[in-house]
Amino acid sequence: MTTVTLAAAPAPAPLLARGVLRSPFKRPSPEAGFPRARLVLPGVRLDLARLAAYERVCGFPTGDDALPVTYPHVLGFPLAMRLMSDRAFPLPLPGLVHTSIEITGHTPLPATGVYELAVHVEGLAPHRRGTEATVVTGVRADGEVVWESRSTYLARHRTDVSGQSPAAPAPPLPVRAEWRLAGDVGRRYGAASGDRNPIHLHPFTARLFGFPRAIAHGMWTVARCVAAHGVPDRAVVRAWFRAPVLLPATLSYGADGTGRFELRGPDGRLHLSGGAWPLGAEAVG
Repeated sequence: MTTVTLAAAPAPAPLLARGVLRSPFKRPSPEAGFPRARLVLPGVRLDLARLAAYERVCGFPTGDDALPVTYPHVLGFPLAMRLMSDRAFPLPLPGLVHTSIEITGHTPLPATGVYELAVHVEGLAPHRRGTEATVVTGVRADGEVVWESRSTYLARHRTDVSGQSPAAPAPPLPVRAEWRLAGDVGRRYGAASGDRNPIHLHPFTARLFGFPRAIAHGMWTVARCVAAHGVPDRAVVRAWFRAPVLLPATLSYGADGTGRFELRGPDGRLHLSGGAWPLGAEAVG
């Protein structure tokens, strides 16, 4: 794997446009080639105003010195977009579904710290609904890995993979809160995170991609649960995105004493399942 050091973070919007334009030429397959570069961005300093906007929209307390454990995903997102919009990335961006994320926070990250980001595509794998890519993001400080994540993204297409049938629905977790989501949550999170995918912004732009209304960012739902759940500085967070959240919406936040959490709609439909555990503790997800 080659290492490419960047002088600045790329802008996500032009990368999204480039990825959309290249999508008709993509041929998703688990056997396809993919970018072998590891993108590195050194000397990253945080925009504290943007961080505060992120904390507000996700429900974290503002002014804490340590970053929310979900925030480094925002920092690495432009690098991931550069890889996924590359000509060599075989999965088309329109319709690409973020299916899961696992985050490991090794130590508290000061908001005033200086960090090095690194992102690479780990590989492709067959999925019963298509092809799934795994994207790995790492954060270093003073040469040490302080945070890392693994995200999976699914491109749906016809496949011969039979796979296992979906597991039987799990009983709902005890409801801890009911959240009413305004229709502008996607726009507010997009402004704070830089992820301005049209499916999250307005009903009209979402309909262009097959959604009846704008949908909430999956990473907003994870961050909102983590903010409500309370996560230690050294933690593992795992989440699976089960179904899109159409905005506006009413969601029930459920949690139990084992570290698990979830989001369900008024009809009981499961939108997100996951959990957060202290680093080193057994995570029963």
